Amino acid sequence: MITLMNSNLEIERKFLVEMPDEGLLNVVERLNILQTYLNNGEDNSQRRVRKICKDGVVSYVYTEKIFYSAKVRNEIEYEISVDEYERLIVQRKAELKPIEKTRLRFLYREQLFELDIYPFSHSRAILELELDDPEQKIFFPGFIRVIKEVTGVDAYSNSSLGNAGGFPEESETKGEI
Repeated sequence: MITLMNSNLEIERKFLVEMPDEGLLNVVERLNILQTYLNNGEDNSQRRVRKICKDGVVSYVYTEKIFYSAKVRNEIEYEISVDEYERLIVQRKAELKPIEKTRLRFLYREQLFELDIYPFSHSRAILELELDDPEQKIFFPGFIRVIKEVTGVDAYSNSSLGNAGGFPEESETKGEI
């Protein structure tokens, strides 16, 4: 059975941040994600599958995106069965490594932030926020130190991070950050 999770425009901004103290976050959900990119779809859409573990329960999600700009894209996303996941995974984009991350979703001032923590960094993370409008004002918690916005910067996409095995700054300084 296919459950449609999302089929609409996604407006998202991404930020490179210093790793915050998890105890300060009002975490509402913790997900362990294995994300694998598939060969492009029709209209050169980006396709991926995720294996998601939440509280010991595993689920699988298929996503297809068409990018209109750095901040705006059309996203179709739905849950799939393990059999469908295994059928799709053979369509893996050979040049892109799968990426593992832990996603912490937390609330601040009625905003749902997603903090992606990668096994290759103990000092940096990616903070994402879906918005109603590309220019919407964002209220960051005081305990989050934004290093820079990385919306639309290819070097900070999950596919690039997976292939590089680290953030560009950490790769350039050989882990000295």
